[in-house]
Amino acid sequence: MTQPQPTTSAAPQELFLIDGSGFIFRAFHALPPLTRPDGTPVGAVMGFCNMLLKVLSDHPQARIAVIFDAARKNFRYDIYADYKANRTETPPDLIPQFPLIREATTAFGLPNMEMEGFEADDLIATYARLATAQGIPVTIVSSDKDLMQLVREGVRMLDPIKQTFIGEAEVFEKFGVTPDKVVYIQALAGDATDNVPGVPSIGIKTAAQLITEYGDLETLLNSTASIKQPKRREILEQHAEDARISLKLVTLDAHVPVTAPIDALVPEHPFSDRLISFLQEQGFRSLISRISARMGQTPAMAVTTASAKPAPAPAAMAPALPATPPQDIAASYECVSDEAALQKWIGLAYESGICAFDTETTGLTPALADLVGISLSPLPGKACYIPLGHGQGGDLLSAPTSDLKQMKLARVMELLKPLLEDPSVLKVAHNAKYDLQMFLMHGVAITPVDDTMLMSYVLDGTGHSHGLDELALTMCGHEMISYDSVTGTGKSRISFAAVPIDKATDYAAEDADFTLRLHRLLKPRLAAEKMVAMYEDIERPLAPIIAGMEYDGIRVDPSVLKNLSHIFGERISVAEAEIQKLAGHPFNVGSPKQLGVVLFDEMGLPGGSKTKTGDWSTAVDVLEALAAQGHDFVEKILDWRHLSKLKSTYTEALQQAINPKTGRVNTSYSMAATSTGRLSSSDPNLQNIPIRTEEGRMIRRAFVAAPGHVLLSADYSQIELRLAAEMAGVETLKAAFRNGDDIHSITASQVFGVPLAEMTPEIRRQAKAINFGIIYGMSGYGLARQIDVSPAEANQFIKQYFARFPELGAFMEETKVFARQHGYVKTLFGRKCVIPGIADKNAARRNGAERQAINAPLQGTAADLIKLAMIRIDRVIRKEGLAARMLLQVHDELVFEIPEGEIEDVSARIKQEMEAVASFSIPLEASVGWANDWAAAH
Repeated sequence: MTQPQPTTSAAPQELFLIDGSGFIFRAFHALPPLTRPDGTPVGAVMGFCNMLLKVLSDHPQARIAVIFDAARKNFRYDIYADYKANRTETPPDLIPQFPLIREATTAFGLPNMEMEGFEADDLIATYARLATAQGIPVTIVSSDKDLMQLVREGVRMLDPIKQTFIGEAEVFEKFGVTPDKVVYIQALAGDATDNVPGVPSIGIKTAAQLITEYGDLETLLNSTASIKQPKRREILEQHAEDARISLKLVTLDAHVPVTAPIDALVPEHPFSDRLISFLQEQGFRSLISRISARMGQTPAMAVTTASAKPAPAPAAMAPALPATPPQDIAASYECVSDEAALQKWIGLAYESGICAFDTETTGLTPALADLVGISLSPLPGKACYIPLGHGQGGDLLSAPTSDLKQMKLARVMELLKPLLEDPSVLKVAHNAKYDLQMFLMHGVAITPVDDTMLMSYVLDGTGHSHGLDELALTMCGHEMISYDSVTGTGKSRISFAAVPIDKATDYAAEDADFTLRLHRLLKPRLAAEKMVAMYEDIERPLAPIIAGMEYDGIRVDPSVLKNLSHIFGERISVAEAEIQKLAGHPFNVGSPKQLGVVLFDEMGLPGGSKTKTGDWSTAVDVLEALAAQGHDFVEKILDWRHLSKLKSTYTEALQQAINPKTGRVNTSYSMAATSTGRLSSSDPNLQNIPIRTEEGRMIRRAFVAAPGHVLLSADYSQIELRLAAEMAGVETLKAAFRNGDDIHSITASQVFGVPLAEMTPEIRRQAKAINFGIIYGMSGYGLARQIDVSPAEANQFIKQYFARFPELGAFMEETKVFARQHGYVKTLFGRKCVIPGIADKNAARRNGAERQAINAPLQGTAADLIKLAMIRIDRVIRKEGLAARMLLQVHDELVFEIPEGEIEDVSARIKQEMEAVASFSIPLEASVGWANDWAAAH
């Protein structure tokens, strides 16, 4: 969805209303902890100051007011005595930051206000009404859903953390209704946080359906007799008064008797000595530098002007961190264009014993990219950029034009190689695997390497983004130079090789500098938070292995893909003709809108629902539900979509992805993207090729071994089911795995009471579906569809399963409780798997999060195991000098390219290492196979 973009020079009449109270709570939980010299926590204060500075910088002529809550008690308690009764105690570290936030507002010279008896939201609603009545556009700086009822023409919201705008379209996407009807949704759905009662079992989705149909709350409550669902009708009638009370609680009062007129909401000397003095007291040196620059002063001048007292000694951000917070160090960047200057920086790196590095290139896939420049940072605040390929194309090893003052790439590599390969100097990168490949292409194998992206991922899971820009902003309070600002956007974007060297120097050196600064913040947290083993034993050693896999790629036979494209194309044409014949007229099968008309308007199929655009939904879950009811026409649509996706995503796209120099495809693995620790593949995605369909196997036949080699596939057998038995302590299943029994037959015998001698394939199939369905949190309805029984029968099977294996039920409940208490679950190796939505008041989202919580420890532990196996196997290959190459990782499977003469010995070693990677009370089992192509090997 296209978001409105901030303007650099706002119209003079624009009014920004900052939700001060709302921001401090969100900033406290979203940003890392930070303390000032006297130990006072100030993390949220720093986030608040950064937010104010951005608003003032982006909108220098705007009116601005910061609004606070006066106290918890207000008129809503007179309506409902238990209003906000569920609120938890304020975190102790947040309490001292409330007055500091108010001090910060005053230091910035901004009007701020609060009023007894009203909430900040009411004041915001009032000023928004007054401003729009005068034709003044309003931006509410907040992401609070309670304020979304105010969004309308002339009133938008700005999320201060994500820096994204919220307009009418975004509100509709969240609530399913226009902003003016949001209060009705909140009145029906209630709010557990504020203890707004609402109507039991009515969530946002149901509320949106009801309000869309009836228009408003009172009409709905007066029309319950027309509601077809008996239970829903009864609940609404029983809780009608609760809904009316809730409406009063959630509706903002836009007529608060505010005293300050809009004309008074003007910043008064926001960048002054008073502000510098306040920032100095908090120890916010990076902010002092940025604001001093606006004032035309150096930071030292600003400090002297602000206070005659000596500056306080630098303080630690947290007990485990270095004495000088790295974000408080002024930056000094240099462009290196001769050997003497480069030797100076190499010497600094040796003296420091640590050096952050980064590369600038012409593309996102290392195998297809050229190196444009290298940046180094041996000390926080000191970094250099070595331009190599600016203003030219072709062979970068040749001498560049003299007027650009660039060194020869070959000579730079010759000078850097000893440093980068020296084990006594620690190298640091952010997303190291990319940069490692760029150096591998030029014969440099960097070691040892720390990766700040992986450190952040290990420490915080998927609780936030791990991009360098995001971490620099949240952890160092520094806004990085954006890639778009130096290369442009859209059609006007230029290659980094065309960026002027002075701009490239600032951008690239900053990346290396802040990588090193983040390293000083993140490294101590590993020990403090007991995550050293996860990082050092799993994630860190895996980065160079993944780099090697991406660099090598896998050979693909284009003739196989061309033939498959032809076959799939013919089948798609036949399917399309059959579909149109059944429809009775031609139509675009690939058009969701036209398909919706055919399915629900012309054919009158049941179960249709419309999207916010007013068109029928033809999403896959809608079509699968119709197909399950026996509609052959819909089954053909699903087949057509399946073939079309395979053709476009794989047989066509893979041909374009083949490297013309090598004949191989180089995928990219994201190492910090999933909540469970699994790797994810992209550009192209080789992990989602179907394995259980014939079409998927046909595609895998295109992946072939190099001449004289074979592809070996090695995968874990029933790994998540084994882990479920291990982690839940299900003795019956553990004994079956130890004895090598058929686990699905054992389950069928235990659950259905069928002797093993009388086991049928159908009963075993049902048991297999239950085994895997249980660990994925499958509902009775989902299981019913999978094994073709009624939901009642499926629920009975699940009940029998838990009765026979009570340990598994207990494990699942304990896991959900842990997730609710902590917001994450853990793998057997200690990885934190963040579970968003585990406390969501929406039942559907909460139930989905609970299913995720149950599976995450299993899937996450399996991910840890395959990573450990990759590390062990790589060590064996290197130690014994084997010619085998690890090429792909697809969840529980590894794919290798091995010389034909080594296959017997190497396959045995791979199987041995995979099975010995961890010691459990049940054995791990790996199966191996090899052939000339991937499909046959598997």
